[in-house]
Amino acid sequence: MQELEDRIRHDGIVKAGNVLKVDAFLNHQCDVELFDHMGAEWARLFEGVEINKILTIEASGIGMACIAARHFGGVPVVFAKKAQSINLDGEQYATTIYSFTKQKEYPVIVGKRFLSEGDKVLIIDDFLANGCALEGLIKICEAAGAEVAGIGIAVEKGFQGGGDKLRERGFRVESLARIADMDCDTGEITFA
Repeated sequence: MQELEDRIRHDGIVKAGNVLKVDAFLNHQCDVELFDHMGAEWARLFEGVEINKILTIEASGIGMACIAARHFGGVPVVFAKKAQSINLDGEQYATTIYSFTKQKEYPVIVGKRFLSEGDKVLIIDDFLANGCALEGLIKICEAAGAEVAGIGIAVEKGFQGGGDKLRERGFRVESLARIADMDCDTGEITFA
């Protein structure tokens, strides 16, 4: 998606350790118009695919997923919580994932009443690096008996291999911007 790539080139900041900061428009301050265009693009890419729920993970995926849902006929958005709270009641699906950005493991939890057997789920997330967060969401879908109908990613760091592993397992992954390489010394970003 050229608009997203241009925005990454203009406002993204490459940092050491394969980190790309896009907090000016994607995951701290949100460009809602850009999110709307991203949702329209995912709807185009997944046209004809039966989807009745969108699943994401808190917090960065929520805004994109909610706006994207409007382009999929207003399907519900479910987000996995990263911590147990008194508001989480009833039976739950839970797993542990490793965050590349935060460099730590944490639990992800979805209430069983929000994800059911037979659901056709589109997973949406802001980043795909090693694929650990997506693996956790896939495990939750499998535990629920839900089908992962597709995976929509805003920014895939292709050089980290997570997307390739998911594609090899048969998952349809549609990334709106796929980065082939980043250089923290020059700030240069090369798209695939």
